[in-house]
Amino acid sequence: MFCKRVWNSSLRCLTRAYHKSVDRKGLAQATEIIKVPDRLVAALSDIVGKKNVSTAMAVREQHGRDESYHSCCPPEVVTFPQNVEQVSEIAILCNDNEIPLIPFGSGTGLEGGINAIKGGVCVDLTHMKEILSVNPEDFDCTVQSGVTRMQLNNYLRDTGLWFPIDPGADASLCGMCSTSASGTNAVRYGTMRENVLNLEVVLADGRVINTAGKGRRTKKTSAGYNLTNLFVGSEGTLGIITKASLKLFGIPEATVSAVCHFPDVQGAVDTTVQVLQCGIPIARIEFLDEVSIDAVNKYSKMDMKVAPSLFLEFTGTPSSLDEQAALVADLCSMNNGSDFKWAKDPEERSHLWKARHDILYACMALKPGSKPYSTDVCVPVSKLPEIIKRSKEEITKAGVCDSFMLGHVGDGNFHTLFLADPNNPKEVQIVKDVSNKIAEMSLEMNGTCTGEHGIGQGKRELLIQEIGETGIQVMKQIKQTLDPKGIMNPAKVFY
Repeated sequence: MFCKRVWNSSLRCLTRAYHKSVDRKGLAQATEIIKVPDRLVAALSDIVGKKNVSTAMAVREQHGRDESYHSCCPPEVVTFPQNVEQVSEIAILCNDNEIPLIPFGSGTGLEGGINAIKGGVCVDLTHMKEILSVNPEDFDCTVQSGVTRMQLNNYLRDTGLWFPIDPGADASLCGMCSTSASGTNAVRYGTMRENVLNLEVVLADGRVINTAGKGRRTKKTSAGYNLTNLFVGSEGTLGIITKASLKLFGIPEATVSAVCHFPDVQGAVDTTVQVLQCGIPIARIEFLDEVSIDAVNKYSKMDMKVAPSLFLEFTGTPSSLDEQAALVADLCSMNNGSDFKWAKDPEERSHLWKARHDILYACMALKPGSKPYSTDVCVPVSKLPEIIKRSKEEITKAGVCDSFMLGHVGDGNFHTLFLADPNNPKEVQIVKDVSNKIAEMSLEMNGTCTGEHGIGQGKRELLIQEIGETGIQVMKQIKQTLDPKGIMNPAKVFY
């Protein structure tokens, strides 16, 4: 995922311009802003304390945008609760007065999921950052909503455990639950959906539930409906996640990384498919096209061959690493891979993967003042060669010059990153059209329009195509049951 705050000051929105705008792209029509009266601002101050409520323009703007191309939509008020009881009281107050409620984690999303389209109250959960328990013998932990993945892994450093889901940014863990995030390690460890044991959620009316039962943290259960995964990926539209119990994993005994270059995209993708079909337990396998490699070289001061490339990582015992690496090297060679370079030293490996994680910065540096637009389609692994080839053809046909292709191809997920001038509507529209075509191609191949970024406000039409009208109706019925007044993060996921 490309989740780093890269914002040019020229993109900062002004509330006055926002309120006057009637051209809200991505919305079915101009949306009326629901004001928060002074008496409710005072009531919010009574709940969380005056210092934890803000109506300042700068604070509202910061909470009215993520890292996507969507225009800034600031909330009317930003609150900073300190505990679940305060979140519950805020929800009761907003529900009684039918005021929109928007949860905020780290603001690193890519689909406008935190934009306050109808105004309302933003609930910033970053002050709730306590690691409540770590159970090394059971390989699990419980954290509050403001805890980030880096904070957790730093805390776990002396336990021999770690939490491997890595979307790129130092995202909040409950925010990662909300979007069902994944990242570079998903090919081995899965996504958030597979690694959440229990959630504490504040519903729209202020009720607090524990999705697997209070204090439960078993690895499996057959007790009733799977409420936990109902909220994983719900993007704040059903409730506010305030606590999560998560699986942990042992830190591998040994790790080695490698880079291999190919004469064309086909060879790199074919190698990926073959590695997975052979059942090689690889930890990470990332693809970067030649344009991305060129950007990485310039930005991170590296000297890799400018060609379609695979970044690989192997974990296990020293002897198993040698076997895995030899098998993958043979597969790379069969597909004309060359310049297989190893990185065994921790510092060298860290530099290699930092370069991969900094790809957004690297690409944007090639076009100063541009704004990133990223797809995140996912298809069955066997379909990867076809969709990447067809996506390249669509990009060429549309005449899009500033595009980069990369991704977590080990699980069929890849990104096409476009750079567009936000002040050039024609350019932005071309990028959107190409992105939609790539997403529609993935649906044709029995894939999904979003492997990890979520629907937000940018992919609502694509969700209808993916799930179907009946599926959307069922989702709306669930939404109506849990949030009958429609206050939870309105105008997200579906209209």
